Amino acid sequence: MTDVFIVSDNITSPLGTTSEENFVQLKTGVSGVKRHYNESIYPHPFYASLFDDDSFNTSNGNMPYTKFEQLLIASIKDALQNTEIDVSSNKTILIISSTKGNISLLESGDYDETLEKRISLTTSANLVANHFNFANKPLVVCNACISGLLALITAMRLIISGAYENAIVAGADEITKFVLSGFQSFQALSMGVCKPFDADRDGINLGEGAATIILSANKRYAGNIKLKSGSVSNDANHISGPSRTGEELYQVIDKALKDAGVAAADIDFISAHGTATRYNDEMEAKALALAGLNNVPVNSLKAYFGHTLGAAGLLESVITIQSMRNDTILPSLGFKNAGVSQAINVSEEVMHTPLNNCLKTASGFGGCNAAVVFSKY
Repeated sequence: MTDVFIVSDNITSPLGTTSEENFVQLKTGVSGVKRHYNESIYPHPFYASLFDDDSFNTSNGNMPYTKFEQLLIASIKDALQNTEIDVSSNKTILIISSTKGNISLLESGDYDETLEKRISLTTSANLVANHFNFANKPLVVCNACISGLLALITAMRLIISGAYENAIVAGADEITKFVLSGFQSFQALSMGVCKPFDADRDGINLGEGAATIILSANKRYAGNIKLKSGSVSNDANHISGPSRTGEELYQVIDKALKDAGVAAADIDFISAHGTATRYNDEMEAKALALAGLNNVPVNSLKAYFGHTLGAAGLLESVITIQSMRNDTILPSLGFKNAGVSQAINVSEEVMHTPLNNCLKTASGFGGCNAAVVFSKY
């Protein structure tokens, strides 16, 4: 079967504008989640990871790109630097993942045909593709919080099928009044920095940012980390509540491991979704137990970046890739005492150990689940 290699990557977040900058911040325990008071977003103080007001400012009337599109462009530009990937080739596809895109435009204008077209994810994808002179029409993936992983899996499958040799997979989301009020309506927001898998967890932090991963089947990258496999499912449990058994997430983990040709005992580290909400963390712990992964070190990055929605799967995959390159497992910030029914090995400190096979999981509203396996060649 065709091998799919990681060529390059980027994270653009409040913690830094490159993958390396973000990884260094996480290693030293720095979190982008802070207390904010911005009445244009929410009438009360809240905790989130947000860019400074002057970052990606779109107040200039001559700016053709929204903040969302600027995030994508910045991330893709950095990832493409120092690569030989030709975006103008018909062998290269651009895939964009997001959950809300330009939803903030609804807050600043009357809804009409012009706004309907401008707010479309397809419009944004085409603008970004044209900015870089991509030859092919871009593809948009939008499936709740697994969007980033689903975009990676889609890219991998397109490459394996022979449709393309290279794929630039980029995801982004920004935190707006619409997004924040939606999560608050579920009473899901934490009153402080979130604590994934901890007994005292009280909800989620949101975050904004962008991430890009470039994939290729070209053998010149044969010494790079590989995206070995990926799988998706939907438990159809509830519009917002995950499965209570973890069975469906376990199914995608099991299939991803089998497709990668690795056993549970071969997995060295797990990057979990870990939203710090009551039901998500419990469901993930049950799924990992069903998969026989109880003893494998696991972390969540939500207390560093917040939940970056359509960028989360990609952003957290980039940190997984950085962890593998550095043979370093990061701690799950905020974790002190286990608050899930199944015993799992939540990382509490920086650990240096060989990382050859790593699992990344994600779950989202509507019951969607995804898992991918990264392996060293």
